[in-house]
Amino acid sequence: MLDFLKPNRASALLKEDHERVKALFDEFDNAKSRAAKNKIVRKALVELKVHAALEEELFYPTVRTKVGKEIMNEADEEHHVAKLLIAELDRMDGSESHFDAKFTVLAENVRHHIQEEENEMLPKAEKVKVDFEALAEKMLRRRERLVADGAPRVGEERMVKASRGKGDSPAQAARRKPPKLAKKR
Repeated sequence: MLDFLKPNRASALLKEDHERVKALFDEFDNAKSRAAKNKIVRKALVELKVHAALEEELFYPTVRTKVGKEIMNEADEEHHVAKLLIAELDRMDGSESHFDAKFTVLAENVRHHIQEEENEMLPKAEKVKVDFEALAEKMLRRRERLVADGAPRVGEERMVKASRGKGDSPAQAARRKPPKLAKKR
């Protein structure tokens, strides 16, 4: 059988990631203690960082041209929004007033992204003539390296650091009055 006609193991790996992350979102919703919630968030952030790296480095470039610019660009933007929230959560210790809300918004965004990916992008990607078995092997090797080396940085950290003031939310920072500028002489 031709390689591109085999069942798409690469898509299956992504769907397995989706199921793990959704389970963590559900665990968070049911967790009662601050320590339990914080532990779940940390685990989910690692899962999301690894997953995003696999998609952005390997899967998306492989299927991008055949799936279509519109779908792939939207997926890129959804990743960017998620990675901003991930970077913000990474800087938090769990005691901040917006911690739970921020993770809930991340979960909602990721659930939406998963739904679109599984209903629109992956079905189109699975029709692409690609050796998905070889792609799946690359994804598994990359996952092993990412996990061994620690979750990758998401790249949005600098943006988050630059936007942060004294509050625990960029929304709060935006409401603060900007510092007065020195008068020109």
